Amino acid sequence: MSLKNLPITPLLSVQLDEQQEALFANNELLANLLGETIFNYAGLHIYQTTENLTAASKNYYKTLKHVARENLSLFCSDLTDSEILRVIRSFSIAAALANIAEDVYQTHQQRRVRISNKLQIGTLEKSLQNLKTKGISQEKILEAMEKVSVVPVLTAHPTQVQRKTILDITKKITDVLDQYENVKLKQIDEKEWIDKLNREIQIWWQTSMLRESKLRVTDEISNALSYYNITFFSEIPNLINKFQEISQKMGNSVQNSQSLIPLTMGMWIGGDRDGNPFVTVDTLEKSAQAQAITLFQHYFSEVEKIYRDLSMSITMTNVTEDLQALADASGEVSPHRTKEPYRRAVTTIRDRLVATAYNLCDKNINLLPPKRKNGVDVPYRNSKEFTKDLVIVAESLIRNNSEFLTHGTLNNLICATEIFGFHLATIDLRQDSSVHEVCVAELLKSANILGDYLSLPEEARCKVLLRELECDPRILSDPTIPQSELLSSELAIFKKAKSLHERFGKKIIEKNLISHATSVSDMLEVAILLKEANLAKGNKENEFCDLYIVPLFETVEDLEAAPDILRKWFSLPIVQKWMEKNGRKQEVMLGYSDSNKDGGYLSSSWSLYKAQKELTAVGHEFDVQISFFHGRGGTVGRGGGPSYEAILAQPEGSTDGTIRLTEQGEVIGAKYGNPDLGFKNLEALVSAALESSALTVEDAAWEEYENIIEEISKLSYHSYRDLVYNTEGFSDFFFEVTPINFISGLNIGSRPSSRKKKQTLESLRAIPWVFSWSQARIMLPGWYGVGTAFTKWINDDEKKLEVLQKMYAEWPFFKSTISNVDMVLSKSDVSIFAEYVKLAKDQKVAQEILKEIVTEWELTIDVLKKITKNDVLLADNAELASSLRNRLAYFDSMNFLQIELIKRARKFESIDEIPRELRKAIHISINGLATGLRNSG
Repeated sequence: MSLKNLPITPLLSVQLDEQQEALFANNELLANLLGETIFNYAGLHIYQTTENLTAASKNYYKTLKHVARENLSLFCSDLTDSEILRVIRSFSIAAALANIAEDVYQTHQQRRVRISNKLQIGTLEKSLQNLKTKGISQEKILEAMEKVSVVPVLTAHPTQVQRKTILDITKKITDVLDQYENVKLKQIDEKEWIDKLNREIQIWWQTSMLRESKLRVTDEISNALSYYNITFFSEIPNLINKFQEISQKMGNSVQNSQSLIPLTMGMWIGGDRDGNPFVTVDTLEKSAQAQAITLFQHYFSEVEKIYRDLSMSITMTNVTEDLQALADASGEVSPHRTKEPYRRAVTTIRDRLVATAYNLCDKNINLLPPKRKNGVDVPYRNSKEFTKDLVIVAESLIRNNSEFLTHGTLNNLICATEIFGFHLATIDLRQDSSVHEVCVAELLKSANILGDYLSLPEEARCKVLLRELECDPRILSDPTIPQSELLSSELAIFKKAKSLHERFGKKIIEKNLISHATSVSDMLEVAILLKEANLAKGNKENEFCDLYIVPLFETVEDLEAAPDILRKWFSLPIVQKWMEKNGRKQEVMLGYSDSNKDGGYLSSSWSLYKAQKELTAVGHEFDVQISFFHGRGGTVGRGGGPSYEAILAQPEGSTDGTIRLTEQGEVIGAKYGNPDLGFKNLEALVSAALESSALTVEDAAWEEYENIIEEISKLSYHSYRDLVYNTEGFSDFFFEVTPINFISGLNIGSRPSSRKKKQTLESLRAIPWVFSWSQARIMLPGWYGVGTAFTKWINDDEKKLEVLQKMYAEWPFFKSTISNVDMVLSKSDVSIFAEYVKLAKDQKVAQEILKEIVTEWELTIDVLKKITKNDVLLADNAELASSLRNRLAYFDSMNFLQIELIKRARKFESIDEIPRELRKAIHISINGLATGLRNSG
């Protein structure tokens, strides 16, 4: 296709206000400092090249003429490998600095909103107002507050391309830039402030941006845990205290209000074995240990603060008997502390906390403070005992006219103990169903029960498994019989889970997830493996199952089959008995990635919606509370988009206040790399869960709209499948026009990019699939098939268009779906993608496929305009539009540089033959684009 005929992304133009002028000024300052650094360390030529590329890109947006971009290709082709490496570093850092400036800008905006008391979407106050406006009674709101349970689960999928060292540098720059308001007020010397920024940028330039070796699981654990000290330890207690205070103000009792814990944390890293051979029993132990160490170090720090604060003398105040008993238990202390009962009581608490840490973290005692000589060497049996001692301190202060002294550190620590216990976050176990069945088959064969389990049909499999669970109390494994490495490693995981339960309590590991669950036998196979570690039993004397067995339904076909699978599961007597002991609860995980890769965005979104609605009905049928775990990624193509809107877009009654969702890749840094923004994002999750819990099925009925989207979804499914799976040469097209083969070699995660050694579309993981399309700036998984589906359904009927416009105005699911497509298209650029298409070997086929993609892109833009009644993308999201416009020049330059790099790399027969500097430059280009796009995976 001719470049001149390609459409231009119709992005909203934004007028700068006073606050955005400050953002622009900070962007300009950081860009200038980076420019000076480039000049000093890379020389005049590299500096001028980056300036020329930026100018050419900006000229395109001023003129909106494709000819302006022709210079970009020319500039890139003239550079040597060494030069291009330095230029791509420049733009990668520039994109990250733009992120920092925006994060600080949003932080200041958030503070202004708090001071003004203006109600903002995503806050608890606004959600309460929304519910009251809809006529929801105070009594019903309080009932809903008791149900709210949100669990963000940190995962390590291979989209987080930043090194931990670089993350630390960006944190320092963020902290310095955050002081800008004080610079304006002349409270900080401006030159010193700029010098600090300059120092960090210079360090950044001289720091390697890439890992020299493959990221290890232990690195991923460390990266994830770093966000606790940045955000979670401070902001989760603040949020929960706010939630409890609102409950109390609404008339709930103090005791009931303080029992509300609407948010806890989850973790996949160390327990998620699906497709990752590097997650073993050792990494599970290391994950639990690392969590505990991180937590105890926080507890020690907070206890020390309380010790320093509570210097009151018994000669000046009274204390309760319980507090005095705690003080007396401290034994020998400094003579200076004999009349300071609070400090003596805190000494007892600290001694017991140290003893507990030594007991639980026996492999890492070198990271713990030393035990006090003659101290109280009695570990807490559980975190509740620790909480109880802290409450004794608080109650003594309250009863003696010092309640104000409980505010802040003490109350937050008490709250933290109830959230984090001694385990910090619940670690999920996950493995593919195919691994479970192979392991069970080996166990049955080695025990001389059944020689060929894998050949049995579903019904026969269930019969065999139920017999072993219900009738035979013995385990199947025998230490005298050799086991395969796979079976041995899987059994070791479950035995370790049992050990961790005994040490940290059952909250350390609560769930076992089954990837690609397609049957009841998939779930029973997990029960057999749990039985081997004494985590489950089915015999009549003592039925129990200590882990929730959670099926993960991923493809469109699996989602459609899910209700029947759960119906059969709930009908089993053994499952009924387990649920009686586990509160009649069942979690179901929904896979966004694979369903999207399988059927396209619209079909995936609708299949997920339907599955939730139908599964919720199945739960009501069997008196089981079904909750959903949303496997969301960063992109729209993987369930991304604003979390607040996404939760409210779920079928009414399906969340019931309980929701788990994955937070992964660069999204973790974007959401939680700053405490103010972290609080905002966490509050949005809790607020949305509260609203969705209070709005029952009776409050809204969308049957007419659901029937319409059912029709449109089928049209979208076929359109997407026709392109991706039924177009001859499409697989080769994908592998040739995107940087997928280089993504596979980048050290951005411990997990391989493909489930099988040979890369095909079928074996390719959904994460690199989406990641690759994002890099090439077409974002295909997030919108393809939408334009054709809606256009065919409307069929030039104005009345049908009016119906869709009404759906957009009234139905949260439809509004969220369309808004997400709008958002992802705003980051796409057809003419840049056309440059990637030139990389394909068979240009005749490639140009035909490009023509199909461009036609669908234009159709989708056109139908979005009609439904939303907006002439541009992001018409309702000026903040994101402004953000994109601030960084588009960096994106475009990096894309053209990446294309040139891929051209050069293709001259070599294998990745290993590519010169080091060239390979490094490609990886930095991937790094830079992911950083700039922020929700690329």
